[in-house]
Amino acid sequence: MATQTETESLLPGSARERLLDAAEALIYAGGIHATGVDAIVKQSGTARKSFYTHFESKDALVAAALERRDERWMNWFIAGTQRHGKTARKRLLGMFDVLREWFASEDFHGCAFLNAAGEIASADDPIRIVAREHKERLLAFVRTQCDEYALESGIDGRRAARLSRQWLVLLDGAIAVALVSGESDAALDARAAAEALLDIEPAGRSANNRSPSRRTAT
Repeated sequence: MATQTETESLLPGSARERLLDAAEALIYAGGIHATGVDAIVKQSGTARKSFYTHFESKDALVAAALERRDERWMNWFIAGTQRHGKTARKRLLGMFDVLREWFASEDFHGCAFLNAAGEIASADDPIRIVAREHKERLLAFVRTQCDEYALESGIDGRRAARLSRQWLVLLDGAIAVALVSGESDAALDARAAAEALLDIEPAGRSANNRSPSRRTAT
């Protein structure tokens, strides 16, 4: 009879990669606190000893799995965005079309990083740090598109920075609504709101640049 170690060596991928795969799948579907180490080890097809060889704790495994997911998700989102148009405006709005495709998939369970942050109280926890860094990375990508949109439309840099933050709220809002409602069209509602946001201030004319109303002297 083959030992567990021998069986493990016959499975594809390293033990570490299989543990990461199992942790990501189980935690994304069921949550961090609801997923135990035994379930992760069982699904990965590794020995429990392998878990402690590669990770000092379950939290360390979760953080590593989220870091890997961040890299993969961002690559997917950036590539999808770039395919949706040659202008920054089209790419910005195309982000919601990319999300809609994701929302319609069978394995959509919301944003893994928002889900994880919601389970971890401490802002200094490694899991929360990974979640925060993911959102910072997403915001940075959105900002590049908003900066390009600024060049196209003539809006100033401060408006572009504010627009990027507003865009992130719309993206995360669409993800949250799609998760709770089960409706992939949440992305279309967010897209409509985003398009209206772009059209609020034409040609870079901001409220701060408008002439102040005249007051009657008293």
